[in-house]
Amino acid sequence: MAQTPEQETRCGFVALIGAPNAGKSTLLNALVGAKVAIVTHKVQTTRTKITGIGMHENTQLVFLDTPGIFEPKRRLDRAMVNAAWKGSEDAEITVLLVDARKGLDHEVEHIIAGLKDTKRKAILVLNKIDLIKRDSLLALAQKMDETGVFTDIFMVSALTGDGVADLKAHLAAQSPVGPWMYPEDQVADVTLRLLAAEITREKIYLRLHDELPYSTTVETEEWEERKDGSVKISQVIHVERDSQKGIVIGKGGSMLKLIGQMAREDMEENFERKVHLFLHVRVTERWAEDRTMYKDMGLDYVD
Repeated sequence: MAQTPEQETRCGFVALIGAPNAGKSTLLNALVGAKVAIVTHKVQTTRTKITGIGMHENTQLVFLDTPGIFEPKRRLDRAMVNAAWKGSEDAEITVLLVDARKGLDHEVEHIIAGLKDTKRKAILVLNKIDLIKRDSLLALAQKMDETGVFTDIFMVSALTGDGVADLKAHLAAQSPVGPWMYPEDQVADVTLRLLAAEITREKIYLRLHDELPYSTTVETEEWEERKDGSVKISQVIHVERDSQKGIVIGKGGSMLKLIGQMAREDMEENFERKVHLFLHVRVTERWAEDRTMYKDMGLDYVD
């Protein structure tokens, strides 16, 4: 039986780009309605291009949450920025998220220049509007509109949800007619192994953001399905120096135990099953130069 226009399905790929800490992961989680991306107050926490999947009536929105775009200094930085621009190329709709408090700063100007160079239009989303006066917000919107790269401007608070529904409805309306790419109840395209690693990495950042630089990554080495429906997950936390290993483990193993407990509880909520989590800390001095690590994180190794 032929579909009526009301039944016609749509599917749109949407790239969320922006400077580090603009709130992309928070917005992604709000648009999807589930936690699929790491949210911390540390910049550059999103390393991989996480796909979140949201539904709006008859439209499936596939979101690519890209790493923040910034001036790269290390190989890992270059791989992250490369992934962000590639995410924008892969999508039909590009959304530039800007922290309204920071406004049109050097990092945002750099991204706008990149959009102009590639002749790409974007939807501008001014985030954190609950933290800025209305007059300043309207002046910023006018200034951004004058750059000529934005088709639409939305003002939201990803944290409170203010304005998110309107943005989602607009993205759905802009999506092309076509079949859904994923089952209706699926919210993410990342493998569960990678999501588990990201959850543990988030807990490390939350507990040790002052003591540890960005020299930690988590690898899920083993994922064992058990007959009772539970899962055994063994992970390695890679650090670059012995001193960092001591920080992660903590006195008498207290910090590692706390991180493990927080990560396990989060995994059980996300995976809706009992999780047996085993964490080990390993000194891997040059993990950020290891090609296989990049592959596991879904990043291209950039020379």
